[in-house]
Amino acid sequence: MTSSPFDIDAFLSQALTARIATDGPTVRPVWFLWEEGAFWILTGPWTKLFHRVSSDPQVALVVDVCDVATGMVRQVIGRGRAELVPFDVPRGRRKLVRYLGMDESGWDPRFVHYLHDDPKQRGTMWLRLMPSSLRAQDLSYSVAL
Repeated sequence: MTSSPFDIDAFLSQALTARIATDGPTVRPVWFLWEEGAFWILTGPWTKLFHRVSSDPQVALVVDVCDVATGMVRQVIGRGRAELVPFDVPRGRRKLVRYLGMDESGWDPRFVHYLHDDPKQRGTMWLRLMPSSLRAQDLSYSVAL
């Protein structure tokens, strides 16, 4: 992508929910981390996403906002071959803090174990999508007063 109507890194640094599409087609909401030009999504063998990507790594992902009060409508769409890579706790912490806040004591126990259990034993992995195409659109409109 050569130009963008807005700062993609700033947009993707927000705690937004993405939707990822796999073969089937199947679309599911996911939390993500945008780092090093890639989307990082926590997964493992207990998820359908893990198995779908294992059999067909082609995915599409969209992150968007639509605020009818202000008329702001923005989207980033990424496409490419996802890969499953080993989970690392520091990146996992950055991702979870982004959505759940710094105070781990207030987190739902489902999330805490990702940072304290052995990822190899649980099978925790990252789905990493380094998009082969990344498109940003600003579809904002003026709100009538």
